Amino acid sequence: MSILSVGIGRRDITPALGGQLFGYPGGTVSTGIDDALRATAIFMADGGVSALLVSIEVCLINTTLANRIRKAVSDATGVDEKHVILSATHTHSGPNTAGMVGWGDYDVAYCENILLPRVVEASVEAARAAQPATFGVGTIRSEAGINRREILPNGHVRLGNNPWGLFDPTMTVLSWAGLDGKPLASCVHYGAHCTAAFRRPVVSRDWAGVMLDILERETGAPAMFTQGASGDVAPRMANGESVGGPNEYVREAGALAGLDAVRAFRGIKSRRGTGLQVATGELALPLQQRVPLEVAVERAARANPGSREADYYGRVAETYRQNLPEQTRLMVPQTLVALGDVVLVPFLFEVFSEISMRLRAYSPFAHTLCLGTSNGSLGYLPTQCQLARGGYEVDVAKTESVWPWADDLDTRIIQENLKLMEALPCTG
Repeated sequence: MSILSVGIGRRDITPALGGQLFGYPGGTVSTGIDDALRATAIFMADGGVSALLVSIEVCLINTTLANRIRKAVSDATGVDEKHVILSATHTHSGPNTAGMVGWGDYDVAYCENILLPRVVEASVEAARAAQPATFGVGTIRSEAGINRREILPNGHVRLGNNPWGLFDPTMTVLSWAGLDGKPLASCVHYGAHCTAAFRRPVVSRDWAGVMLDILERETGAPAMFTQGASGDVAPRMANGESVGGPNEYVREAGALAGLDAVRAFRGIKSRRGTGLQVATGELALPLQQRVPLEVAVERAARANPGSREADYYGRVAETYRQNLPEQTRLMVPQTLVALGDVVLVPFLFEVFSEISMRLRAYSPFAHTLCLGTSNGSLGYLPTQCQLARGGYEVDVAKTESVWPWADDLDTRIIQENLKLMEALPCTG
């Protein structure tokens, strides 16, 4: 009978002062460091199957860069690159590792000289440290997040607090322990933007860092954070906004989440030592027709130079100049990692919380973790019902792809992932 082997590795990925902070308006540079950023890797192997889950304390990761990192990790560890999940924690107080119109190009020097090699080092360390282990899972309802799509009296949507809006309240803690019962590592999964430190130009892990510090203190083992469905969720803060500023907001939001994480950890009742599975495939994401050429040219001319709108319509017009045919779908590689009755489902999007909750309800697994901002970045993924309301996230989603996402992309991406789960019989 096979037995699960687990190892953990960690490296400091803190950028030098003076670099651009990606989650801020373009040109904002760091003037201080609140806490160090890390890349934390958990290696798992069982019965000839191996996988790596890497939590990277940055905002987003450029998709091409993410693919390069996964390949480099694979070359260094022997783990199939398709079995490597890179999960960005989505702190807005980190370096530019994605690049976006209005936010600037990604920091090539940082990504090449710090991010990529140190993620590889952490992964190698994790693989080399592998030892027989067991795992357990605990869940709890957490109020650490709140819907951030505030509806104004005129019907417009702003980034604020929507106390009656939907958010995914389930916090999940995965815990690995040696055969002696001593904790080896933990992973906290929850969905909420890491924006409590926003308005201060400092490098910070944000509220998730405070949460991890609390859990590590109580368990005596390293802990990582994987972002959930954060697309429409802010940290719950006393100021009633979607962003904080003073460090008190970071500490308060992190303490609320940290207490929940500890309670979830302490609620783990049983552990097991086998059951790792991986399924890979492609998701067919449906697209709509692009706008007509004459419309794209006219709107590009009216838009403010350098704006996201100008860039979008300029890209549309360029596809016509290149005589590119219409596209009906985008094929996106997908990797599902299952551990007993837990399945990790990475998304290249900032996912709206309803999608996470629907996927979990339909899934055959007891614990279905939607990992947003993972393995790359394709912008926001709103639900179909929220497209009509508009707002910042919807506007960004509609200008991400030259061929816009189909309105029912939320349903289709759930269906595609459920199909892939059929290759993973639940062993929990």
